[in-house]
Amino acid sequence: MQTLRDLPSLRSAIAALRHDGKPVALVPTMGALHDGHMALVEEAKRHAGHVVASIFVNPKQFGPNEDLDLYPRREASDSRMLADAGVAILWAPTVDVMYPAGFATNVSVSGVSDGLDGAARPGHFDGVATVVSKLFNQVRPDIAVFGEKDYQQLAVIRRMAADLDMDIAIVGLPTQRAEDGLALSSRNAYLTPQERKDALALPRALGEAARQLHKGVAVGEALEAASAMILAHGFSSVDYVRLCDAGTLAEMATLDRPARLLAAARIGTTRLIDNIAVQPK
Repeated sequence: MQTLRDLPSLRSAIAALRHDGKPVALVPTMGALHDGHMALVEEAKRHAGHVVASIFVNPKQFGPNEDLDLYPRREASDSRMLADAGVAILWAPTVDVMYPAGFATNVSVSGVSDGLDGAARPGHFDGVATVVSKLFNQVRPDIAVFGEKDYQQLAVIRRMAADLDMDIAIVGLPTQRAEDGLALSSRNAYLTPQERKDALALPRALGEAARQLHKGVAVGEALEAASAMILAHGFSSVDYVRLCDAGTLAEMATLDRPARLLAAARIGTTRLIDNIAVQPK
């Protein structure tokens, strides 16, 4: 596996990969890799002949009071994992390479980015869209693979790729979970042992809300009960629990089309997100 940090070297290496005519897949990450990331790599291998992974902790998607400085960085171990998985290129640019002096462009995707994390974390999805558009232009993949755990992010990237006529297939991989049901996340490393146990209330509350909706309980009542369940099990606050259209992320008052239950809540110093698909009867 080649580890590259400057754009000319990346472009040259990508051109060499393409000599055999096989498609190239990109797996963008911020590092601190876990089994969920490696599942993205395996999915990419199913779709393409070559896989490029990126590691870049993007400062533009962190707010002023968020965990940019504390975000886990483990490039040496991450690199070994990617090499063992058969990744061809690790693209690991510095901030100065990604955002050189004078950088003044911002990519903004309205609509799907407006609520949920877009409301809770102003500017976050502008940072996501800007860095992903740069990664797409740098690597020029045929396919890009993202996890459904960050469901709103996936919706933003799909909208951006469609609107800007990016000839890239966007593949979403279902949320990867630990055996007990907690969604895999780099931020799980922040949790104390007790917080890790209490964190299970988040997926369990979403699962119970889905069951209540299928029983005919009103959406507002089911969401309120889910929020109360989360707060009763160690979480200090709930940013949101919403039922949204699976495609547009518009909030839904009734379960009458394919939907997603999405939630974000804080436990200790950590903010966790999760979501599950919900189908109408």
